[in-house]
Amino acid sequence: MDHIAGTRARLVWAVNLAAAILVVLWTVPTFGLLVSSFRDRDQIAASGWWRAPFSSTASGFVRAGTAADQAQEGDIWVISGNVLAKGEALSAWGTSSREPEAYRPGDTAALKDGQSLTVAENGDYRLTSPRQFTETRGMRIFTTTTTPPRFTTDNYARVIGAEGLGQAFLNTMTVTVPATVIPILIAAFAAYALAWMEFPGRALIIAAVVGLLVVPLQLALIPLLRFHNEIGLGKGYMGIWLAHTGFGLPLAIYLLRNYMVGLPREIIESARVDGATEFQIFRRIILPLSFPALASFAIFQFLWVWNDLLVATVFLGNRRDQLVMTGVLRELLGSRGGDWEILAASAFVSIAVPLLVFFAMQKYLVRGLLAGSVKGG
Repeated sequence: MDHIAGTRARLVWAVNLAAAILVVLWTVPTFGLLVSSFRDRDQIAASGWWRAPFSSTASGFVRAGTAADQAQEGDIWVISGNVLAKGEALSAWGTSSREPEAYRPGDTAALKDGQSLTVAENGDYRLTSPRQFTETRGMRIFTTTTTPPRFTTDNYARVIGAEGLGQAFLNTMTVTVPATVIPILIAAFAAYALAWMEFPGRALIIAAVVGLLVVPLQLALIPLLRFHNEIGLGKGYMGIWLAHTGFGLPLAIYLLRNYMVGLPREIIESARVDGATEFQIFRRIILPLSFPALASFAIFQFLWVWNDLLVATVFLGNRRDQLVMTGVLRELLGSRGGDWEILAASAFVSIAVPLLVFFAMQKYLVRGLLAGSVKGG
C-alpha cells in the first residue's frame, strides 16, 4: 500500500507539472501579443516583443538631397539635411554597404572629386563639393541607429475608430446571443430524453450524435446555404441562427446528456412516484441541477460564434451593414494582413466581451465538464 501511495504522489506531481507547462505555453504567447499591440510597425519589424523594454538597434540608409537641393556658400556647394527619424539616436554611419559603420557621429568622410560628407550626432548631414552638384539621385548614407523603448495606444485608436465597427459590434451581438440560447434550449430537451427516457432507437441516436461531433462543418456550408435559398431563408439572421444551432447541437447534446445521466436516479424516481410528469421533472429538477453543464456549453458556444468569420460570411453576407466584428477587422488588416500591430490590437479588442463572459461563468466550466465522469449513487 505504501508503494501505491507513493506512486500516486509522484503522478500528482507529474500532472501538476504538466498543467504548469501548459499554462506557460498559453500565457507567454498571449502576453507577447499584448505587448506587441502597444508597439508600432517599425519596432515590431526591428525586434521581438521580449525586447520591448530595451532600446533597439536598426540599420538602414537614407538618400541625401540631389542637385536640386544644393546651395552655394562662398566657393563651395552644399547639400544638407537629416538622416534620423523622430526618437532615433545615431551610433554610426557610413558611405558604403560594405562598411556601414565606418564613421562615428561628427566624423568627416572624404569622397571623390574633392567632396566631403559630415554627419553630426543629431543626424544633420552636410555634403560639400568644390564644384556644382549634377546628380539627380542622392547618394546613400548608411546609418546605424538606436531607438529607445516606446509604447503607443495608436493601434487601439485605429481599431476602435474603424469605420463600421460599432455596427459590426451590434451585428455580432445579434448573431451570438440567439445562436447561443437556441441550441441550449433544444439540446436540454434532447439530452434529458436520451438520458432518462426509454424509447426505441435511443442508442442509435446517441451514436449518431457522437458521430456528428467529428464531421467538419465546412462540408455542410454550401449544401446548407443552397437549402436555405430553396426554402426562402436566404442570407439573414434567421439563417445564421439556424446554421450555428445545427453546428452546435451535437456538442451540446453530448455534454448535457453526459451530465444528466450522472444525476442521482433516486430523485427522479421519487418525483415520478409522486406523480410528476416528465416535463415537470425536467423543469423543476433537471434544469436547476444541470446549470453547470448549461453554463459550460454556453461559454463554448458564445466563444465559437463570437469569433466566427466563415459561417457569418456564408450565411449573413459581406455588405457593410451585415459585417460582424471579425469581418470588419479582416478588412482593416487588408488583403495581405501585414499590419501586425493592428492584428495584435484587434485580437484584444475582439476578445474583450468573450473574456467577460468566461470570467463570469468560469466556476461552472470545470464542474459542467467533469461532473458526468462519475455517476451518482
